[in-house]
Amino acid sequence: MSKEGLASAGRSVSEMKAVLVSLSETEAMRPSGCTGWSVKDLVAHMSSNFKEICEPSPPPPEPVNLPAERLMELLVEPRKDWSWTDVRDEYLRYADDAVAALGVLQDEPLASTPSALADLGTYPMHLLADAFAFDHYCHLRIDLLAPDGPIHRDLPPPDDALVGPAVGWMLAGLAQMQPGLVDELEAPIGLRLTGAGGGEWRLIPTETGIVVTGEPGSTAATVTSTAHHFVLWGTTRHAWRSDCTLEGDERVATRFLDALNIV
Repeated sequence: MSKEGLASAGRSVSEMKAVLVSLSETEAMRPSGCTGWSVKDLVAHMSSNFKEICEPSPPPPEPVNLPAERLMELLVEPRKDWSWTDVRDEYLRYADDAVAALGVLQDEPLASTPSALADLGTYPMHLLADAFAFDHYCHLRIDLLAPDGPIHRDLPPPDDALVGPAVGWMLAGLAQMQPGLVDELEAPIGLRLTGAGGGEWRLIPTETGIVVTGEPGSTAATVTSTAHHFVLWGTTRHAWRSDCTLEGDERVATRFLDALNIV
């Protein structure tokens, strides 16, 4: 169960709250590191998710079959006309209750209950805490704060407990978010992540998809970067070539890395 993810998400939420109350309206209107969104839009994305956890909107009369990214945009769009204060206050209003709700999902029977997340795949509900740990780590420390984001604020350096669940979510979702990705993985490759949240894994192609394991074994190539930069290049915010080193069969690794795009 992902109580580690819950702790990571809670820490990131506390950091986000401290940053938000310090932002001016001018800063909130700057373009964020998330393409097409201002800082205000980025916060609206997070606040709207929290609001839906705490006070879900009525379901539509007909099932909606849209990609997860489009569903997120639909929550942000009506908030584009909101003031910065209204967006900020919505985040502050729902953040703590949303984290508490994620905590409830760590206990059975909910913990192991499958939850479908549009085209991102289906996961046991306890892993939703890891999803929010990833979402907040990425949006706060990459899309909002410098050097990749537009806002200059100081935060404590990340550690294993903060980054590890974010990386764990990316690895858990890798195969489901891109079902065809296995076709680009010709042979097992190693992923070596250094620094906070780091570790070593093997990505293995099988008939049913990609299996991610921490067990040692043979690989055709090994990809190395920091765990923090994995969040950047794994989501295509950076080109992987700027953050990674390769060992072994570079053609096998390159084919896979060129196709990777974790949402």
